[in-house]
Amino acid sequence: MTEHTRNTRDTRNDQNARKARGTRNARDTERNGNAGRTRRAGGHGSGTHDVVVVGGGAAGLSAALVLGRARRRTLVVDAGEPRNAPSSHMQGYLSRDGMAPAEFLAVGREEIARYGVELVRDRVTDVTRDGDVTRDGDVARDGDFTVVLGAGRTVRARRLVVATGLQDELPAVPGVAERFGRDVLHCPFCHGWEVRDEPFGVLAAGPASVHQALMVSQWSKDVTLFLHTVAEEELSGQDLRRLAAAGVDVVPGEVAELLVEDDRLTGVRLADGSVHARSVLYVAPRPVPRTGLLERLGAAMDETPFGTYPVVDPTGLTTVPGVWAAGNAIGFAEQVVHAASGGYRAAAAIVGDLLMADLDAAVTG
Repeated sequence: MTEHTRNTRDTRNDQNARKARGTRNARDTERNGNAGRTRRAGGHGSGTHDVVVVGGGAAGLSAALVLGRARRRTLVVDAGEPRNAPSSHMQGYLSRDGMAPAEFLAVGREEIARYGVELVRDRVTDVTRDGDVTRDGDVARDGDFTVVLGAGRTVRARRLVVATGLQDELPAVPGVAERFGRDVLHCPFCHGWEVRDEPFGVLAAGPASVHQALMVSQWSKDVTLFLHTVAEEELSGQDLRRLAAAGVDVVPGEVAELLVEDDRLTGVRLADGSVHARSVLYVAPRPVPRTGLLERLGAAMDETPFGTYPVVDPTGLTTVPGVWAAGNAIGFAEQVVHAASGGYRAAAAIVGDLLMADLDAAVTG
């Protein structure tokens, strides 16, 4: 058999296999979609969703995918404000390395639709617990939540996943916000490889910025730490020794602006007029978690140096029975791959939680 014949046969077989998979997927989509609209035992009305997921980023879509595949009626409410929107690509996610964040989310939306999950572009403005939902030891009594959307729609949910993420508050230096996600960066794990060996600058936001300067030296040996509003005496002796060992230059003085030519960062100008040629600038945004809904529900919160986040167990369950949180809503360092994993864990826990609640309700009548 010639190689051309084998290739033709293999191509035909691949096409037939894809057609067969397409037929099976279409059939499964219809079956799962219908199943997703079927109510479960437990005495809840037909207008009640099993789960409302607040947030349609990596964490929310991952949770929705697992819930849809588990045949649970799920609604995703997405305000369309992903944290990584300024970035043209995301890195470090196995099999998705280099993928555009917008493409990643579009694929995720297509996937959850196969399983009958509903997604609406809206904002949740209020959430309240219906009736007496308490925790007796480690066992929570089943109850519903009323979820109010900005467009006026009100829905009921037996469980909630809060995946509202956070907002990065950038330093108020001219040029930083405009270049953020391009050549003004905050995470070397996200973008370090793409800008490796270029002249880096690090804009200090506090003594902890020393750590950032040391970390980015993994990707370039030409690193300058601009102290900006940080006084030299705020750096410890150990800080200075480590910076010297890493070859990081330390420049005191406030940064006045970024210099840009032909839509590329070319340098940093200090308040004294001096200019330092740099093509990449790392900054440390102040993370502002979007946890208003969790606070409104009475979830216990934990104050950290990087914001206030809900207290959660390993599955993302908050101290409010029936409410899980995932993604950047539980921590500033959650990368896309972590967020997706957190959404999966939360959804798997909810599937088991709802099943046991339904079975207990059936037993007790």
